[in-house]
Amino acid sequence: MARITLLKSTLSQLGGLEKYAIRLSLAFQKKFESVTLLTTGEIPSLPPSFAIHSHSFHSHLSFRKIGEFDRFCQSFLSKHPSDIVFGLDRNSKQTHLRAGNGVHAAYLATRRQEGLIKSASFCLNPLHHRILQMERQAFEDPNIRTFFTNSHMVKKEILTYYKTDPDKIQVVHNGVEWHEMEKPFQETDKNAAAETLGLPHCFHFLFVGNNFERKGLRSLLLALARLPSKDFHLSVVGKDKNQAAFAAFAKQLHLEKQVTFWGPRKDVLSFYQVADALVIPSRYDPFANVTVEALAMGLFVISSSYNGGHEILTQENGIVIPDIADISSFTEILSIAMNRPKTHVSALKIRNSVRHLDFANQLDLIVSATK
Repeated sequence: MARITLLKSTLSQLGGLEKYAIRLSLAFQKKFESVTLLTTGEIPSLPPSFAIHSHSFHSHLSFRKIGEFDRFCQSFLSKHPSDIVFGLDRNSKQTHLRAGNGVHAAYLATRRQEGLIKSASFCLNPLHHRILQMERQAFEDPNIRTFFTNSHMVKKEILTYYKTDPDKIQVVHNGVEWHEMEKPFQETDKNAAAETLGLPHCFHFLFVGNNFERKGLRSLLLALARLPSKDFHLSVVGKDKNQAAFAAFAKQLHLEKQVTFWGPRKDVLSFYQVADALVIPSRYDPFANVTVEALAMGLFVISSSYNGGHEILTQENGIVIPDIADISSFTEILSIAMNRPKTHVSALKIRNSVRHLDFANQLDLIVSATK
């Protein structure tokens, strides 16, 4: 059996990419003789069979940390060769790479649409230059055997910005804890969940994500303000240093009674139980995990075309916003959603539409293609 080394800076935060890295590591354990993890910071609790090596950063600057972790990985691998080196972050050399972060060049192109000041800040920030340099090294490395992307959108971006062999790119959409969510789905009682959270009985929109500007919350608030019916409520779950400013903007739009800012929450499942529809108006998301999580909980999903997760939406389970800057069109889409309140029958149909995306299936696709 072969040996595999996985590269993922920072596993202790347990965000979407971190959780995926841990799940993938556990899946690889069934196929490979030894599994080694190279990371930074605190080491997560994993079976003793894993060999985990963590690097402590010397620099506090983000752009230097990227290079520092890459040098740590290359130094380790020069002393401890591995049959397969599986990158899950931004590293210059690996045999396989899962581009969970998407394409930074495409992300910057999207964000530049926000104006000259934003564009200038990107040009002056050394972090973006370092990421782009590392990205080019990885995507144009002729020795890489396979690239995994979580959406066709990201695959197209790689081919647009870099000289990469398209035959090396495999698209494997994000997985979801489909079976684990069976119990909370079956226990869903929308009205009871709303009362527990102190929310009114009405149509519930849900927004889940950090960094509200990048996730498109401003456009969502503008679109909600134009809805003719005010019989709705929006729950905003996530962390943002400018939350107070967004709350003030909601008040300016006379939405203070229709919008609640909850901050970061560990009980996101409770909000899925309350909500009728999840809205993901992202400016850039390779594949927002909340897309498939919400579908597995039976929610109708409204997504921007800049979220790679929109690829799994159908007429039955969701709708795509072509342009979040077109507020009139955005409002019409929200109105369509309000005519589709969650029922047990509709929720079950939506949930079953992503059964094939159970984590076990998606991880197996990657593990079997890693050779």
